[in-house]
Amino acid sequence: MRKPVMAGNWKMYKTPAETTVFFEKFRPLVEKAEHCEIVICPPFTNLAAAVDAAKGTRISVGSQNVAWAKEGAFTGEISGPMLKAVGVAHAIVGHSERRQYFGETDETVLKRAQAALEFGLTPIVCVGERLEERESGATEAVLTRQFGKGIAGLTAAQFAKIVIAYEPVWAIGTGKTATPEMAADAHRAIRAQVRAAFGHMAGDAIRILYGGSVKPDNVKTLMAQTEIDGVLVGGASLDPVGFASIVNF
Repeated sequence: MRKPVMAGNWKMYKTPAETTVFFEKFRPLVEKAEHCEIVICPPFTNLAAAVDAAKGTRISVGSQNVAWAKEGAFTGEISGPMLKAVGVAHAIVGHSERRQYFGETDETVLKRAQAALEFGLTPIVCVGERLEERESGATEAVLTRQFGKGIAGLTAAQFAKIVIAYEPVWAIGTGKTATPEMAADAHRAIRAQVRAAFGHMAGDAIRILYGGSVKPDNVKTLMAQTEIDGVLVGGASLDPVGFASIVNF
């Protein structure tokens, strides 16, 4: 039985003070949520406040990115050891916004995932197609390419430690959501890739999250799909009450 991961990606929102207020409201609402893992990924400047506010709870804190190098002349990047030193446990890798706006490629996604693992972080590796790719019937080909170049380069031991997030780009922040059946189909395609690359046991064990306009009113129908092992929530994770209701689906 795969334990669901309910993850929130705050993107470029909230200050450290607002982070502390969020956790004060959120913590009591999810203190009995033993059915899943909870991960919150605030901006880098809020990580210390989030780690402090999550102490003594089952809530993990993740970053929204991680550098592929341990240290060096990489202006604007944050390394795995720096994140570990703050108390971070997870790192989102290859989010579609990183791919779309900041030149992230399948190759750099692999390098970042490898670095996250090297420094003891759990990477949440994102894959997903754009609207024109979905409409042209290329969804599976895109997922195959992103998996092949961005994930399949991991060793079996490395792969066993990651989480995958399927996030159709056309459903992120648009209010459009892949139907539960569409999401499950994509998850099945990804799981088939995993089985081909890493074997049946790995395919059964890997947790694949769905991301794309997840809200309190659609999380139950998404989570009813046996292929969906959790969610990566954007805007709806900024509200403590709303995100708690997603966690407690």
